[in-house]
Amino acid sequence: MKFALILRGQYRQDEDIEAGHRFDLELVRRAQALGFDGLARAQHYSAHPWQMLQQIPFLAQVAAIAPRLRIITGVTLLPLVKPLDLAEQLASLDVMSGGKLIFGAGIGYREVEFQAFGTTLKESGPRFEENLDAIRRLWTEDEVTLRGTHFTLDHARCSVKPLQRPMPPIWIGANADRGIRRAARLADAWFVNPHNTLETLDRQMILYRRELDAHGKAFPAELPMAREVFLAPTREEALRVARPALEAKYKSYRAWGQDRAMPAEDHFDREFEALAADRFLLGTPAQVTEQILALNRRFGVNYFCIGTHLPGTPHALAMEQLEMFGAEVLPALAGA
Repeated sequence: MKFALILRGQYRQDEDIEAGHRFDLELVRRAQALGFDGLARAQHYSAHPWQMLQQIPFLAQVAAIAPRLRIITGVTLLPLVKPLDLAEQLASLDVMSGGKLIFGAGIGYREVEFQAFGTTLKESGPRFEENLDAIRRLWTEDEVTLRGTHFTLDHARCSVKPLQRPMPPIWIGANADRGIRRAARLADAWFVNPHNTLETLDRQMILYRRELDAHGKAFPAELPMAREVFLAPTREEALRVARPALEAKYKSYRAWGQDRAMPAEDHFDREFEALAADRFLLGTPAQVTEQILALNRRFGVNYFCIGTHLPGTPHALAMEQLEMFGAEVLPALAGA
């Protein structure tokens, strides 16, 4: 199994974002020293009530200060971009990181983001697919001529190619069944979402495997999943301490419409214990180790992207969580 640290960099409006960024870089350096394999960064625009530094410049700095880590766009909102711009940005990241980029892509779900970029949720699926096709071609062909619904490539050349050939791995994040089918068809892996319940994921994993078979594709060698983590001497203590931060975060996600993009039975309007039961890795290091092993056995997940810094929690607590995971969970899993 492999592990990446997710640093979403979500800070309240009243927090010092510069100080938060400096601390995030401390976490990056420490994650590398503890033996993590990668570093993932999410992407949102107009992210109120949170402040968030943007994905690509942050990952460029990660590549400079932690050169052993793979850098993961987890995920890029692909319908919002122009493909030549993103192809060159991501190829630049691959070069800057020594060929360690993983291109995680998703559709998104927030109308405020679609409207700001002159598109709609209805257009998101077709734009996602044509952008991905254009990026693949720009990375692998010398010259591309292609007319899309919102761009024209006329003998266009990508001015920098990725170091990884033919291209970096592509993970597609998806909550809905349609997106999972798309991931099976177009990506190297489905980036298993952190929001759906385990019962829903059971059904969706069957769907994913069937769709892979339909396209003559093998189950991926690396199957990634995102999860929030919080460790404590007891599960009850983990629930108590993590609850305020996770409740605030998921209240924001619900206001953004995240659970409207998911299967109806997986909505966030439920008591915290029910919300936490299937979504978060909470408890003692031994309990979290077993929860990770259970996910590996149940779904075949072997690349865990974990978030240990919950928004609004003190920096010292976030570092303590990272240290505890590195000192107690990673060695236990290495020997499992």
